[in-house]
Amino acid sequence: MGSAMPLVKLPDRSLILAAGSDAETLLQNVITTDLSALAPDEARPGALLTPQGKVLFDFLISRAGDERFWLECRADVADDLRKRLMFYRLRSKVDFLLEEQLHVAVSWEIDSAGLTIDSSVHDRRFPATLNVMRHYHSKAQEAGQDVDAWHRLRIAHGVAESGAEYALGDAFPHDILFDQNGGVGLKKGCYVGQEVVSRMHHRGTARRRLVIAKGEGTLPAPGTEITAGGRSIGALGSVSSMDGLAIVRIDRVAEAMEAGIPVMAGDVALTFRVPEFASFTLTGSSEKSE
Repeated sequence: MGSAMPLVKLPDRSLILAAGSDAETLLQNVITTDLSALAPDEARPGALLTPQGKVLFDFLISRAGDERFWLECRADVADDLRKRLMFYRLRSKVDFLLEEQLHVAVSWEIDSAGLTIDSSVHDRRFPATLNVMRHYHSKAQEAGQDVDAWHRLRIAHGVAESGAEYALGDAFPHDILFDQNGGVGLKKGCYVGQEVVSRMHHRGTARRRLVIAKGEGTLPAPGTEITAGGRSIGALGSVSSMDGLAIVRIDRVAEAMEAGIPVMAGDVALTFRVPEFASFTLTGSSEKSE
């Protein structure tokens, strides 16, 4: 990727500002992220779930100062997310504002100290050594448009996003590794959908998992069904040439590997690896053996 990665503007992302004396309490009671573990300089993944435990909205959340939080989300659903948060507000002292004059950019593998940015936070979904930073700014930045480089980085490190990897309302947090990357506070109290997520976690029943796929040739389009022995076991998400992300049934991948049955996306044979941060394996067991 070269040593000097530019700042990449992400035009499909928007920002919601949650501000008010009850902002933290309300969000802690509604979203999956444990805000008591959120440091001032970091962004962590989070979701607002349906009562059945499915991801209704996904976002990155970070602190924007005292009693203030940024929720960075897909631009096309930002207003829906804001309205849903307002629905939970009731009498709480908090406002949710769509900050349409602010832009979202991302940088990695560079020292971002020299950038004149309103607000910058570490994206904790990636290894600290990569120095992946989210930048929220109002000025015209020298931000590049190489969004493909950003998606290649996501693919390489197993970082899922809705729209690309899964449809909203269709995935559990465990499917997209939120139990592995800080997206779900497994020890925090109640939030919407918590019972389902907690049960799934304690029973170890998560079988659908996001994995990194490698094709023997160029991978077909996102959404292509993944099969083993003619049986559907998952679907491709983001792809870049021979690399991609996929949500698959890991128990069925393990069975296919054991039986020597090729796993295919269209007519391209696939192999999979588990993201470095994750503790499950593709051998059918739930934890990586040391």
